[in-house]
Amino acid sequence: MSAAAEAGLRRILAVVDLLIDAVDEDTLVPALLPLLLGAVPGDSIIWAPRAGCADRPLTLPAGLLTQDIRDAFARESAADSLVAHTTLGPGTPMRRSTLQTRGEFHALAAYADVYRPLHAEQQLAMSFPAGYAAGVPRKVCVAISRSGGDFSDDDVAAAALLRTRLSHVLNRLAPPVPPPSPVTRRESAVLALLARGLTNQQIARRLAISPRTVDKHLEHAYAKLQVGGRVEAANAWLTRERAAVRLAP
Repeated sequence: MSAAAEAGLRRILAVVDLLIDAVDEDTLVPALLPLLLGAVPGDSIIWAPRAGCADRPLTLPAGLLTQDIRDAFARESAADSLVAHTTLGPGTPMRRSTLQTRGEFHALAAYADVYRPLHAEQQLAMSFPAGYAAGVPRKVCVAISRSGGDFSDDDVAAAALLRTRLSHVLNRLAPPVPPPSPVTRRESAVLALLARGLTNQQIARRLAISPRTVDKHLEHAYAKLQVGGRVEAANAWLTRERAAVRLAP
């Protein structure tokens, strides 16, 4: 393996190491962008949810997208074949030069208003499923730009390798919204105390009900949660509670 290939592999592994340890998307993405820009070298990177999502794109360098550029992109991007491939098509890593000639690129209205101000003469873009936002499946688009030479086949291969891992991690960090709890308010109170490790007798005293009533509430809750006992019920309830906290605005 050449020295350049070894350096590229190290940059990719640095991204993978970060993804393995990721526990929160809000802290992951800012740390991720410079590593992605190292693994697939470029001058700038844009990380954006699919059109229609309210989240503002993150960029490196920060503040790359002025409001004028964002407005121009919204007006003119529909005629851009790379945008169509990334947002409406399969989203596999794609070089702009694969889809259009330099002359075709420069003829786009978006070139003068968006890409030239960004010094984005060469681009590599991709998209991937990225979990859920507000209960709706989400798709993240990533575009890396250069002012100089085009992206290589190795750059495309590195992007494809990372794309799969990015999607896997973001699906883990942003799972679907759990369905509305089928349990009653009283059953919820019993389960919450059960998940804290209280015995039936302690739950009964805490809620001022009889241990037999606690048993009945748990019997009904087990059936609704499709679990077979106390430990499974506690784990299922804690999982729901963690998901609800993570998805809360």
